[in-house]
Amino acid sequence: MKKDNILASQGEIDESRQGEVFAKGAQNNTKTKKYYIESYGCAMNFNDSEIIASLLGEEGYEYSTNMEDADLLFINTCSIREKAEHNVRQRLRHFAKAKMKNRDVKIGVLGCMAERLKTKFLDEEKLVDMVVGPDAYRDLPNLIRSKKGEKNVSVKLSRIETYDDIKPMRIGSNEISAFISIMRGCDNMCSFCVVPFTRGRERSRNAFSIVAEATDLVQRGYKEVTLLGQNVDSYRWENPETNKTLQFHELIEMVALVHPDLRVRFSTSHPKDITDDLLHIIAKYENVCNYIHLPVQSGNSRVLKLMNRTYDREWYENRVNAIYKIIPDCAISSDFITGFCTETEEEHQDSLSIIEFAKYTMSYMFFYSERPGTLAAKKYEDDIPLATKKRRLSDIIRVQSQVSFASNKRDIGKTFKVLIDGVSKKSDDYLKGRNSQNKVIVFKRDDKVKTGDYVYVKVNDTTSATLKGELI
Repeated sequence: MKKDNILASQGEIDESRQGEVFAKGAQNNTKTKKYYIESYGCAMNFNDSEIIASLLGEEGYEYSTNMEDADLLFINTCSIREKAEHNVRQRLRHFAKAKMKNRDVKIGVLGCMAERLKTKFLDEEKLVDMVVGPDAYRDLPNLIRSKKGEKNVSVKLSRIETYDDIKPMRIGSNEISAFISIMRGCDNMCSFCVVPFTRGRERSRNAFSIVAEATDLVQRGYKEVTLLGQNVDSYRWENPETNKTLQFHELIEMVALVHPDLRVRFSTSHPKDITDDLLHIIAKYENVCNYIHLPVQSGNSRVLKLMNRTYDREWYENRVNAIYKIIPDCAISSDFITGFCTETEEEHQDSLSIIEFAKYTMSYMFFYSERPGTLAAKKYEDDIPLATKKRRLSDIIRVQSQVSFASNKRDIGKTFKVLIDGVSKKSDDYLKGRNSQNKVIVFKRDDKVKTGDYVYVKVNDTTSATLKGELI
């Protein structure tokens, strides 16, 4: 499926991996029960699919990359935009073809779209056998054992579920980098967003289980983890042994100390919660990446108030200044929504100007898509014409591309520590990796280095999206 209106990276409205199918997993010719799963939307969905894989593995199911030989077909859905839901429904048409060939196949719709539509999904999509929300994956073993033709829905939101006792099966991992979910849900209630309704209230995971998962990954050869949450910097966990509340910057430090060669990233931060304490931890540890995804959504204070973002432009600029003061070589990325309700041309210009102020290295950029049930849908008229939304989006993309290119040009001549994560998509003669600032760097292949190695690369050229260099 087409990736639209995006530069790259992960964040609050992340569809950069939309439509990607997990490409790993063993296959064999024995008559074992198999399942196939596709994941859409944010990084949290991909991590959830790894939790689901673990639960199914305990039931004797084997992961398959081929839907035609699977007994269970799952689609883990995103509900952040109308287009995301439309793409899921289109994909289900392909699932229908597989079911026509094998009537015993069961099809399940999982995740945020399942939570939002609930039983309505079974009425609208007759081929679907089960609908399971993000907090109900433990019910899957019982649901898949139901009788043929029986329809099941399990979508109850939980105030306590964190799946912290489940070891994810890394079916989507490249064996170098992995996701670790540290919290679930969101309490922010941004007026445009369905996440609080599809993923429930915030609850933080046991810190010791997070450290244990990171330790296990290091022992298995992983070199990088990304700590995930709808709003990671609001992480709060009360240690029952000490009755003290552990905050996000303290958790980051615990994970950083697991191993000096384990890179630590996190996503996504909310501007209202990013503290100087966290910035000082990032500056203190070399293996905590100098990269912060800090969604702004709009550069105008009035629009931000309508969005219920709980900060204004001045507050946001203060946080950006603090980041660059404490971590001078930090990279910042962002999210933008163009054409939000009543947004004027002058307010749109404020969004363009904040890109230049913050010097974002990249952004996720979308035009506003009204989501049923949100505060904005109930309270405000979606009054900006689609053509205007798209034109403003084009403006945002153009300015961001210029700022990204300028940022990359400033890196020419610099040398960066790079974690190799594979072969360049454009040429087998080149390897690629990312630096601490989350920038992709490609360089000439060398038999002395391999995927998973740290190397030093000097940048000698660039595009707006990719740095080009040579091994030092």
